[in-house]
Amino acid sequence: MSHFDESPAPTRNLAEQEAALASAASFAHLLSKLDYLEAADIELVRSAYRLADAAHAGQKRQTGEPYITHPIAVAEQCTVWRLDASAIIAALLHDTMEDCGVSKTDIAEKFGGAVADLVDGLTKLDKIQFATKEESQAESFRKMLLAMARDVRVILVKLADRIHNMRSLHLMKREKRERIARETMDIYAPLANRLGINSMRMELEDLAFQYIAPDAYNDLTAKIVKSNEARNRYTEEVKNIIQQEMEKYSVACKVEGRAKHLYSIYKKMHEQHINFDEVYDLIAFRIILDADKEKSCYEVLSIVHALWKPVPGRFKDYIAMPKANNYKSLHTTVIGPYGERVEIQI
Repeated sequence: MSHFDESPAPTRNLAEQEAALASAASFAHLLSKLDYLEAADIELVRSAYRLADAAHAGQKRQTGEPYITHPIAVAEQCTVWRLDASAIIAALLHDTMEDCGVSKTDIAEKFGGAVADLVDGLTKLDKIQFATKEESQAESFRKMLLAMARDVRVILVKLADRIHNMRSLHLMKREKRERIARETMDIYAPLANRLGINSMRMELEDLAFQYIAPDAYNDLTAKIVKSNEARNRYTEEVKNIIQQEMEKYSVACKVEGRAKHLYSIYKKMHEQHINFDEVYDLIAFRIILDADKEKSCYEVLSIVHALWKPVPGRFKDYIAMPKANNYKSLHTTVIGPYGERVEIQI
């Protein structure tokens, strides 16, 4: 049994009991992700949950769920990155100062100045308003980078907040959906990319694309679904060929294959003025080696190029010249089985 009772109070009506149960279930799921924290830190997280739950009592999300399920989900996303207790607590409390009248002093007294500064930083980002769209994009980006320079956790919690909100954006009015989607595409997806969180960047781009260009999104989705079965077979075939070739040369590695995300396909079609049928490298493959095997990456590249003919001008060396976020990889495109272009990242 935990140190506080997560069951609904007996005096609550049925709706309140159901809301309390939903909140408790969400928080229990969050607790299961905190095994990397010290016991004392987990107790602080519990205290933050109690404060947030009380502050958001009676509030609902557009989905009809208790509002507290949103900060819990934001905190859970932060556990994926194994952020510290201060960031998890800030995630739980990130809306309390602006929406619920909890003061920075209150938070500082209960959880310390570092947490209070994080929540204050998140609150200030939410309050930024601009006269024009151009000013918003430039100034907001600058403010966020300044916040990141002081404490990158502010940006990470903000990204977690944004992706959870984007997943329920369909419940918003059309004008608000489009504004938030454009802001996500212009500001938050590039920030995720800058921090090297590629999976989040891709999801944010696809979610935003859905509302910025819904007709193009729906058309492309239908075409992707139609070709899925054949692409899945092709992906497995290429993965097996690569894996067998690496084993032949005693290269220990992991081979992955995945379809490119929708927005990257749309962007390529738009920039190169081509149709969907002309996009050949719809699947990206990764050959993953241990972090200390940089030299081996070049050996793997030579094996791949001996196996399949490389496409001229499609090689990028991010090991010799890493990206700004310290991403290190070799990218090449080859003519794979059946004459298909295959993009491979090593």
